[in-house]
Parts: sequence; structure tokens; C-alpha cells
Amino acid sequence: MDQNATAIPAEDHLGEDPCDVFDEGTIKIRVTDFDGKEHVLPAVDGWRVMEVIRDWGLPMKAECGGSCACGTCHVHVAPEWIDRLPPPTDEEMDQLDAVFGVTEHSRLACQILTASDLDGLEVRLAPGSEID
Repeated sequence: MDQNATAIPAEDHLGEDPCDVFDEGTIKIRVTDFDGKEHVLPAVDGWRVMEVIRDWGLPMKAECGGSCACGTCHVHVAPEWIDRLPPPTDEEMDQLDAVFGVTEHSRLACQILTASDLDGLEVRLAPGSEID
């Protein structure tokens, strides 16, 4: 053991799973699926919203894996959240031009990175992003 290392008192972490990345530093994303059911998904800062949705098992196609090359992770962002997100890039807008059901609240989930100021972000899976 490193002589200069500072021990963290065990009682400060009682009941926590030491392998659970969701114990600290997470936010919650609210996702409404194609059936209208809302899911509250924990997410680690810095992940793509598309990854969070897909990794929690919701049926999102997300064919390109997050490279902004397909548009199959299309979501509708709740109106109260749309202005809190960074603006879409020209590349994202080009992809949105090619997908079905685009609205003024449309975004590609692969282009939204989770961050502490997005805790509670609400999105709805959009037509065309469902798995065939």
C-alpha cells in the first residue's frame, strides 16, 4: 500500500456497492418510449444520451453507434429543455433533414452529452428510431 495514500473511512460508504458506478456522479434522464411509458434512467456524466437509452434496454435503433451518420437515434426533447442544450451542429441538422417526424424539438440523442446541469432531461423516442 502507498504510504502517502489517505484511507477513506468505510463508514462513509456503508451500504454502497463499490463496483456500482451509479452510487455517485449520476443524473437521471426521463425517456418516454413508443408506448407512452416513461422510464427514469440513471446516467453517468459525459455519456451520450443515445448510449444511456440503448444500454438500459430501450428499443432505439442507433445504427451508427453515435457518429452522427444516420439519424436513427432521433428524439423529441421536452420544450422546457430544448434551450438548455447546446445548439445542434450543421452535421446534426443535415441528418435531421433526412429523418421522419422532425419537429422544432428534434435532436439526435447521440449528440447530447449528459452533464450535471441536464439532471431530469426529458426526451421522447421519435418515429424512425424504433428497432425493426
